Amino acid sequence: MKTSKNILYFLLSTFVLFAMSSCEPKALTEDDVFVQEADLDALLYAESPEGYKIFTLEEFLDTFMTEAGNFASDTCPYRERSYDSKHGLYLYSVDTIPTYGRGIYIRGRVTTDDYAGNFYKSMVIQQVVNGKQQNLRISVDLGSSHGLYQMGQEIVIRCNGLAVGRYANQPQLCVPSYNNNIYAMNASQKVGWCPGRIQGSVFRRNTKMIGAPDRSAIKYDTLTLATLYTEIKKKPSSNATDMATVRKMDGRLVVLKDVHFNGKYKDGDGTKAKIVDCVVGHPDTVSGANVFAPSTQNIGYPQSRILEDQGGNTIMCSSSEYAKFAYYYLPGADKTGVTGCANFEGTITGVLGWYLDKAERLASDDLDGYEWSVTPRGIPGFGIADINMYYQGDKDSPWVPKEYDPNDK
Repeated sequence: MKTSKNILYFLLSTFVLFAMSSCEPKALTEDDVFVQEADLDALLYAESPEGYKIFTLEEFLDTFMTEAGNFASDTCPYRERSYDSKHGLYLYSVDTIPTYGRGIYIRGRVTTDDYAGNFYKSMVIQQVVNGKQQNLRISVDLGSSHGLYQMGQEIVIRCNGLAVGRYANQPQLCVPSYNNNIYAMNASQKVGWCPGRIQGSVFRRNTKMIGAPDRSAIKYDTLTLATLYTEIKKKPSSNATDMATVRKMDGRLVVLKDVHFNGKYKDGDGTKAKIVDCVVGHPDTVSGANVFAPSTQNIGYPQSRILEDQGGNTIMCSSSEYAKFAYYYLPGADKTGVTGCANFEGTITGVLGWYLDKAERLASDDLDGYEWSVTPRGIPGFGIADINMYYQGDKDSPWVPKEYDPNDK
């Protein structure tokens, strides 16, 4: 009897092990995760039986993004600071994209990475058309989205039912968002419609990855500040033509050569702003501290420090106060101040942008030439090493990032 029980237990155990192994999920293959180029047409037609079109990024903006958008309303307006009535320009806008009918698609390669925190819940995609960059920001409510959509990954997005708009004049794929926080700082200027983040599950459903990530396919435009300002106006005019040009330059991936931090920042807006030296102080409380991004007391606007070349050309380096490197000293800065900044020169790579959130400055022609910025994706040791500077040009003496330490006296 005991032998019979042992045999029964053995058979039962074997069956359980077999059942468990048969329920184990199949390992994912590349074809389970990525769409191959040869299969893309059939897949999109299956998703869009009425037909589809893949727009270039500039063609997409020209087709679906209007100046006023379709959320401008007397009863439920955009935020007050969005409209320049003198020139008919909107810094904030939202245009909805048709939900039904022909499939509306864009495709591009992810050029940003959010590990360092400078592109939190956002990304930029790039498309190379006739050898030139076209770029578009995407606002998406996904934490660590670049763990899934890695830098160099080409994606195709079904845009039906989404929206396209501008936030502080920067075009982006988005959804409509209404801010009704009447207790916010400057609430009278901020309550209203503006672009908002696409829900994460919606973005994943609408997005397919084409092939495996390939960082080598990303295009960088390497140039000096002097060359950059022959291609774009440092201080564009407040008219539709110049604003259209500015918007199409947004998101461009650049490598700026022969630049250094001059240890200064812009205090204030427009022609009344003062360019002043950064100082030594705790970044929690000192807005002019000599680090990348002191605290804004959680207001959240981007912080900037000024880059300069040997000819005196300047551009802002923009960082988020929530970036991992926000409280790191600028290259050449330390607990004694910013006198060493001029000794560290090199390149800075990042996303080009033209940020302006107050239309009254357009209306009064109050631009000061500091609206352009480059936003690095990281620094050495934190994400993509986009800032590479060297002491007096010596490649054997690279800048080594150092964090502000209140105990370092």
